Amino acid sequence: MKSYSCPAKARHCGGCPLLDLPYPEQLRQKQQQAKALLGDFCEPLPILGMEDPLHYRNKAIATFTTRHGRLDCGLYEEGSHRVVPFQDCLLVDRRLAEILHAVLDAANRCRFSAYDEDRRSGLLRHLLLRRGVETGECSVTVVTPSSFFPGSREFVRLLRTACPDVTTVVQNINPRRTSAVLGDQEKVLYGRGYILDTLCGKRFGIGSRAFYQINHTQTERLYRTAIDFAGLTGTERVIDAYCGIGTIGLIAADRVKEVLGVELNPEAVRNAGRNARSNGIKNARFLHADAGDLMTQMAKAGEHADLVFLDPPRAGASEAFLNALLHLAAPRVVYISCNPETQRRDLTLLTAGGYRVDQIQPVDLFPHTKHVETIVLLQREAL
Repeated sequence: MKSYSCPAKARHCGGCPLLDLPYPEQLRQKQQQAKALLGDFCEPLPILGMEDPLHYRNKAIATFTTRHGRLDCGLYEEGSHRVVPFQDCLLVDRRLAEILHAVLDAANRCRFSAYDEDRRSGLLRHLLLRRGVETGECSVTVVTPSSFFPGSREFVRLLRTACPDVTTVVQNINPRRTSAVLGDQEKVLYGRGYILDTLCGKRFGIGSRAFYQINHTQTERLYRTAIDFAGLTGTERVIDAYCGIGTIGLIAADRVKEVLGVELNPEAVRNAGRNARSNGIKNARFLHADAGDLMTQMAKAGEHADLVFLDPPRAGASEAFLNALLHLAAPRVVYISCNPETQRRDLTLLTAGGYRVDQIQPVDLFPHTKHVETIVLLQREAL
């Protein structure tokens, strides 16, 4: 069985801890993990792995540093702020790796300096790259500590000359002392400020701060499986909780009566609305609200939902959200999780409150890492 070797020879970044394991063994271990955590509810189906588990990341983040008198960039060493030089990472999209080197070349020709956290001096902090796998559009987001960015026009000219597929360049401003890469302010230096990509036949606009799954191939399998689990007939009223830019709700919209997406991030809600309009979808609307509060209000008003999709962050759903879900008592729930440990906790509460787990599907969204994604179908027990 084949395993892989990192070009950097020593993987100090910690981004691919399972790389030395043959891929079938990685899948076996993740299947075992899903069974150990969720098998008490239902026997998990065989994990969906990748045919080619390399270069799947359509997003790359790097930190600028100075090395041998020149600007360079790389990844933080695991557990530290030491920057490991970026090599041709086996997980990152090959075109993004090429664009990263073009960014460095343009920045060095402009004589830009790397930001020093201790001295709080220098120009460039971080770099975020995205690529639309279906469209080929690429974005470059440069993070600076202030709005001051002398030479930005020349930088954009040099970069665009080298990489015409970079369709937008954004300056993100992050003045805070924080481990967070991105700040709250942005300035578009070139293009529309976001790229387009197609996922499951729908077109999405993706900005630098948007949540968009990094593995296009496996995300399509993930979402199609989740929608198949839902058993849609075209008559359903669906709530897409934690909806982000509206991906799963808009992909499901052709097969339901109505989609109501709920999200706390106002920028994501605006983007979801734009995505609905650009796809000509008129039976989906998106609200800036807390999903738990909304479901509680719906239940009190005697309103109903036939299905709830939820895809919460790694911390899982809050107890307040889960209690609101129980109060609403939707007949079906499709719960997508990037952390089966917190999903197990949440399923324990939901099954105690009247649901049963009917199906569990593990998906390997992040090969060569320890993460596993799981889709769970819950049905409301008859009272």
